[in-house]
Order: sequence, then structure tokens, then C-alpha cells
Amino acid sequence: MDTDALDTDPLDIHALPGHLIRRLHQISVAQFMDRMAEEDIDLTPVQFSAMAAIRRHPGIDQATVAGLVAYDRATLGKVVDRLVDKGLVARQISSVDRRAREVRLTDAGIALLDRVLPIVKAAQTRFLSGLNAEEREQFISLLQKATLAANELSRAPQRDLPENQSGDLT
Repeated sequence: MDTDALDTDPLDIHALPGHLIRRLHQISVAQFMDRMAEEDIDLTPVQFSAMAAIRRHPGIDQATVAGLVAYDRATLGKVVDRLVDKGLVARQISSVDRRAREVRLTDAGIALLDRVLPIVKAAQTRFLSGLNAEEREQFISLLQKATLAANELSRAPQRDLPENQSGDLT
């Protein structure tokens, strides 16, 4: 018997971490989408995550972006397709690996990301408004710890950059 098992009635869903995480995710996505709609911005949380990873690592290949944002490659490819169609991301064949596609934010992508960063930051604070600053910091630390510990249980685990890649890949 697992002595570390949660001592929670599985019928009391409001005490189950999985249910609470799902609910907080719902709230988080709703806050993001509501704020984007208020600003008349057509951007999803996954598109934002992809753009943030690309901004931090210009010239990164799509497969690595997928790993950084913990999304499967096929779905992330469709996300990048939409960002390219919107004129926010430019994609080109890698000069190192002809099978790979390198991505960069366009000027419009950089401008949009700069515009949404304060909006995203405010949305994070808003959906954690029930916590004080110290509790938010502790909560985020515990979320990071739990997520890292369970990373390999995911269908699309987060992958860091290979050690030989950091910063601008130009």
C-alpha cells in the first residue's frame, strides 16, 4: 500500500488535486481569452507560449519549441502555421537540417508580444488574487516542483534546450 497516497475521498472532487488543477486551468484560460478579447487581440494561450519561446530563442526549430512549451510536435506545427498565417512568425528551412523548420517572430509578432506581456502578467495576478504575494510565490514554486516531478507522465513532456543551444541561435 502506498503510504504517500492522498487521504482524500475520491468522490469529494473539490478536494482532489486533479480537479482543482483543471478548474484553475479553466479559470486561467478564461482570464487570458477574456483579456485578449477586451483588447481585440486574436491570440490563444498556446500561441502566446509559442511566441514567448520563439522570442527567447530566435531561430529555434519548431520541434524544440514544442518541447519547450510541452506540446506535441504535430499540434505545435499547426499553432505555428496559424502564427505564420497571421504574420506574427516567419518560418524557414534550417540551414543545418533540411528537415527542420526554424522560426522567428516578425516585427508584427514582436510588437504584438510586447503589447500582450503586461496583459498576461495582470491576468496571472488576477486569477491568483485569492493569494497574497508570499502565497503566490510559494504556490508557483510548488506548481513548478509538482510539474517537474510529473513531467515524464505527460504525453508531451517539457524538454529544455539542448546544452549547446542557448540565447539567440543566429
